[in-house]
Amino acid sequence: MNLSKVDLNLFIVFDAIYTEANLTRAGQIVGITQPAVSNALSRLRDTFNDPLFVRTAHGMVPTPMAQNIIGPVRNALALLRTSVQESRTFIPLEANKTFRISMTDLIEAVVLPPLFQRLRRLAPGVVIDSFLSKRRETTKELAAGRLDFAVDVPLNTDPQVRHVKLLEDRFVCALRQGHPLADSRLTLESYLSMAHIHISSRRNGLGYVDLALGKMGVQRKVVLRSQHYLMACQVLQQSDLVMTVPERFARRHQLRHLPLPVEVAPLETHLYWHESTDQDPANRWMREQIIELCQRVVAQDQAAP
Repeated sequence: MNLSKVDLNLFIVFDAIYTEANLTRAGQIVGITQPAVSNALSRLRDTFNDPLFVRTAHGMVPTPMAQNIIGPVRNALALLRTSVQESRTFIPLEANKTFRISMTDLIEAVVLPPLFQRLRRLAPGVVIDSFLSKRRETTKELAAGRLDFAVDVPLNTDPQVRHVKLLEDRFVCALRQGHPLADSRLTLESYLSMAHIHISSRRNGLGYVDLALGKMGVQRKVVLRSQHYLMACQVLQQSDLVMTVPERFARRHQLRHLPLPVEVAPLETHLYWHESTDQDPANRWMREQIIELCQRVVAQDQAAP
């Protein structure tokens, strides 16, 4: 193959088709029309003398040839991106950049106030766009550059996604001050007898405590399922409902909280970013800010009585 005659942009299209298994969506990521994607694929097929992708009911399925070259192609593209990124500099005071971060309202309440205060001082031109991306789409959004960071539990195992642990917290049973059981020792029987609020960004599915209870052959009574902690906290303050939440949240909202009568693994929160941005000065600077702020949060919590 004579690389001098090959348009390197074709490999960007190849990577997008492999990722999306769909020509239209690949074009949307690359920023070209579907006919242009088809034309690029045709040129790639001529170059490699192979179909590369076969159209099926489940999308564009890669041939063995495509599977063999995807790794080297992605490595080469990452190297090119890194070379360009490393040549850039990031000056916080002069920067005009928007960072897009996926996080829940629980993490927003912990991270964004001190982060925004720091940005006003160090990088006044930087904008934060916070929203919650669907977990199954996080890797794709990071790879496409539509998302700079995600802050989530450690479930993403894609090798293209880098991550670092930010926080760890234990679960407690939170209830309002003055609740009939506020000063009682929480037993499994009393825990199961109460009406619960369950917080989840998903429409259905079990939480960590439900999985632990399931192993014991019991289940709690959930009467309200919501995706927002702050709203649930207001309901809690006006009722005898309870909710199982990270201890840090209960403390910050002056909720009475009791140890759980069931063993539940601590909640870990990780910061995620795509490997292609690992050496990007702006991405690296923002990572450092978020990591340092979370370290301060942990230190303050440990120093609190």
